[in-house]
Order: sequence, then C-alpha cells, then structure tokens
Amino acid sequence: MKKRYSNFDPFTDLLFNILLGFTFLFFITMLFINPITKLGNVNMKAEYIITVDWKDSLPDDIDLWVKDPNGEIVSYLKKDAGWLHLDRDDRGVVNDKIIIDGKEVIYPINREVVTLRGIIPGEYVVNLYLYDHKSNSPVEAKIIIEKVNPSLRLVFVGDVILKNEDTELTITKFRLDSEGNFKSIYAVNEILTPYSLKGY
Repeated sequence: MKKRYSNFDPFTDLLFNILLGFTFLFFITMLFINPITKLGNVNMKAEYIITVDWKDSLPDDIDLWVKDPNGEIVSYLKKDAGWLHLDRDDRGVVNDKIIIDGKEVIYPINREVVTLRGIIPGEYVVNLYLYDHKSNSPVEAKIIIEKVNPSLRLVFVGDVILKNEDTELTITKFRLDSEGNFKSIYAVNEILTPYSLKGY
C-alpha cells in the first residue's frame, strides 16, 4: 500500500480563517449601519399651519394656544396634543441667539408655529396669550392660518393688539369637516390657559 501525503500548509489555513473572520465582522457591522439615504429625513406632513408673528427683536413673549375638537390643547406646556404640534416656541429675545461655527448669530424674527398633522372634524380654538410684557407698549400680532394640502392656500388672517401681561384672547374659532374644509366661526372668548388672568 502506498502512503498518502497531504500538502497541509498551516500558514494558508490561518490566512483563510482570518479572512473568514473579517468577512463575518464586515457583515455584522453592515447590519448596524443605517443607510445614508435615511439621514436628515423629516416628516413634513401637515394639513394646516397656524402662525403668529409680532415685531422683530421685541422682548415680549406671546404664546400660541390651540384646542382641537377632542379638547386636546397644544402650547409650550404640551408641545404635542393629538394631531396638533407646536413647531416653534418663541420667547421674544430670550431664544434669538444661536452659536454657528463658533460665532453668535441673532435670529430676530418673533414667530410661533402650530401644525395640524391630521384632520379631526369639529371646532378648533386659536388663542394668544401675552406671557411676558417687557416692552410695556401695546404689542401688535398677526395670525395666519394656511391650508397645506393639496396646495398651499391662505384661509384666515387676523390682527390683534395685546396691551397687558396675562392677557388671553381668542383670535378665531373654526370648523373642519371630514374632508378638511375650513369654515371660520364667531370668536367668542374662551380661556385655554390654566393661569388666573388679570384681564382681557
């Protein structure tokens, strides 16, 4: 009987095992990496946008309060309520400064924004509350309601003057039907804040 000799090379076997190990680690790593295409995705879905603007660089803090037909109220105290979301809480000059690349940048625009992400048929209430009145002068504010879908359309514009701190005013009440159609109704004042008011 003839002897068989195998050409066993331990170095080749070691290299093969190392390659196999690196391949395994590569596949495991790929499972934990998010695809780059998902970075920066923002869900911009909205049915209505409610915006309040007041004079740039004014130190006064005006708060936007909105109530939906289910009684959910969105404000700086609760930034998500049902399908309502407070996108920006502006505190006058307090949060106007930001650091970009080591430099201080001032964003002087005073604006609060609430978005309605879905349609709940019924009555909505839009209030403004003068939280902090450092200027001690009457503050003029403009409220705009825009319907976003299927195309951007202005449905309401209102102007108001707030004179005293702790003033809360109902700017408008409106109804949405099941299709999301807007109908403005008479704005009888309704208090949404939990504060005791000094007066309207």
